[in-house]
Amino acid sequence: MAAKQRAENELRPVRFELDYTLHAEGSVLISMGNTKVLCNATVEERVPRWLHRSSRRHGWVTAEYAMLPRSTHQRVDRETMRPKGRTQEITRLIGRSLRAAVDLDRLGERQIIVDCDVIQADGGTRTAAITGGYVALALAIKRLERRKRAKPGTLIRQVAAVSVGILNGKAFLDLDYQMDQNADVDFNVVMTDSGEFVEAQGTAEGDPFSKGALNAMLLLAEMGIEELIRLQRSALAEAGYELQGSGGRS
Repeated sequence: MAAKQRAENELRPVRFELDYTLHAEGSVLISMGNTKVLCNATVEERVPRWLHRSSRRHGWVTAEYAMLPRSTHQRVDRETMRPKGRTQEITRLIGRSLRAAVDLDRLGERQIIVDCDVIQADGGTRTAAITGGYVALALAIKRLERRKRAKPGTLIRQVAAVSVGILNGKAFLDLDYQMDQNADVDFNVVMTDSGEFVEAQGTAEGDPFSKGALNAMLLLAEMGIEELIRLQRSALAEAGYELQGSGGRS
């Protein structure tokens, strides 16, 4: 959706379709405007090999990210050998963000892998992957808790993410592809339900930007993430999973 058709502080339409696939312990298709990302959480009853060498016994949460071949205007090749630098960067970002939501000690000695596959890209794929990935992760953990395979309170906070940017001297929330291509500054912001930052990534595409512009973008990001947090909670509640233990805002 173009900027002139949407207020600068307005998210694109957001939708969570839970249990989108049959076999994953937690599965969500998130749509943010025309961007669609399939997030599948897999529970493995083992931890990565490197963690066996640690004196602290705990679980692990990690992620993988990929763009499907026709997710963009032109076909992109599958990254079957070594992922590109951008893919590795986004994968690490998603993993860091989702780990911030979990008490790894309470998770037990198991690993949860959240696969985020972009089905259709129209800007904000990494932030949609984090926001949808959290819901898939929450589904998997809540189901572990119900089966008494993980301790109650394993989820300690909610996490969501959104893009913001400066376009023609004005701050905008949730950039689509066209807006992102024309933006003077673009930021990706990850926050918790208590308003704390997990990560903020920002770049000036041309001229440097002011502290005032930064504050305007961060304010929009906070507003957008508050709404995404609410939508996450609502989607999980409709599926019968409340998030009282995550310490979120009312």
